[in-house]
Amino acid sequence: MPDFNDAIEELPQSFRREKQELDQAGIKNWSAICGLTDLELSQLARSGQASARNLKRLRGMADLVCSLGLPPQDAALLMHAGIATPAALATCSPERLVRQTGRLERSLGTKRPAVVDLRVASDWIQRARQLAN
Repeated sequence: MPDFNDAIEELPQSFRREKQELDQAGIKNWSAICGLTDLELSQLARSGQASARNLKRLRGMADLVCSLGLPPQDAALLMHAGIATPAALATCSPERLVRQTGRLERSLGTKRPAVVDLRVASDWIQRARQLAN
């Protein structure tokens, strides 16, 4: 299980401005991002450098990281595949999750083996369902 107090290090290039704003605000770990309110996200976006939309995406990723113990890159994969919350993940079937994440990876042209197979999908879904109970 990852340590959620770990510094946020590698984020996709598309989040570089948001990372700068978070750093300037002293927000350096996933649990701190997870705890941000909508008002705090708006304040961070006020500079015009960071987008409120991307900050909300980062908060969604942080929720998946903190509540399910997923590595940030797996949380990002789920977010971009349209599964943005633990509750949404809990309603998935393993087959659907493999299909959605695989489709995204193919569209990105990563040419690497799929990250999510039926075993991984079942594990993630089980974690999300346990959290929901």
